[in-house]
Amino acid sequence: MGRFSLYCRKVMVMGCLLVPVMARAELTVIYDSGHTQPIAPFSEVFESADGLPPQSPPPAKPSLGAADPKAWLPIQSPGLTPGPVQARAHDRPFTRPFFLIGSESRSRQWLQAHRERLKEIGAVGMLVQAETMEDLRGIARLADGLSILPASGSDIAKALGVSHYPVLISAHGIEQ
Repeated sequence: MGRFSLYCRKVMVMGCLLVPVMARAELTVIYDSGHTQPIAPFSEVFESADGLPPQSPPPAKPSLGAADPKAWLPIQSPGLTPGPVQARAHDRPFTRPFFLIGSESRSRQWLQAHRERLKEIGAVGMLVQAETMEDLRGIARLADGLSILPASGSDIAKALGVSHYPVLISAHGIEQ
């Protein structure tokens, strides 16, 4: 087995060394129907006047697309407004608690007051209202380690019968 393996390695090395030599070989015409046309007119599109391939200008500023926080703004959740929430039980077994907040003062105060408990229970937040980059930055500072994702909360709020935020939704119920 050892001799065969050594032979295979030698053949592979020789093959790798010969490929560049073969790649430089002259073209051989195998068949010419008599209607052959030169490729030069077609290749002009790929070259500039000085014979070099055309260079596209670099983008002034790379676009981050969906990763750009400015693209998220404004974050709106029709049907949801800041306000009081009555604590109540629900029959939906969520595996992980989550909360809905906005960027207004009521939500900021609520987040600051409940941050440690939210961390303890492993809650994930949804920022359901924000207008500016400063709103995003302010909530990120207050979150201090909590995961908060910008998203519309309209659908989940409607499904749970919630119309106000800030609110915590856990496996046990809905509370503020």
